Amino acid sequence: MLLDEGHGFMSTARSLSLFFAAGALGGLINSLVVWLFGELGISQALGVAIAPSLSPSWLYPRIVWGGVWGLLFALPLSMGWLARGLALSLGPSAVQLLLVFPAKAGKGLLGLELGALTPLLVLFFNAVWGVVASWWVRGTRA
Repeated sequence: MLLDEGHGFMSTARSLSLFFAAGALGGLINSLVVWLFGELGISQALGVAIAPSLSPSWLYPRIVWGGVWGLLFALPLSMGWLARGLALSLGPSAVQLLLVFPAKAGKGLLGLELGALTPLLVLFFNAVWGVVASWWVRGTRA
């Protein structure tokens, strides 16, 4: 629970800080996996044109947005850490597939202009974010 009775503002601030940091770590690891898939030619072998260069201008917003998405861990979900990470990863996946690819990047609904398996890769990459972030929350909670 985010606001425990008797713990107050500092406990809430500590929790939100943890969730942001966990999401940022998840964003970093997610970004490294996306980059590595491109570097090793895995994305291309799957017919998906996602192969970013590892640069600060590409990495920085992904880490920050990972932290913002990490605030979802404040939701009171009763499930194991792995299931929680996978469930919460559906939020950023939906935004990427339904908003960013079609409206911002012009890559069509679900990013299908990047390749037929784009939605599966997006779900996988964001699952990496969710699992890493959830693992960090689990491991650092007192």
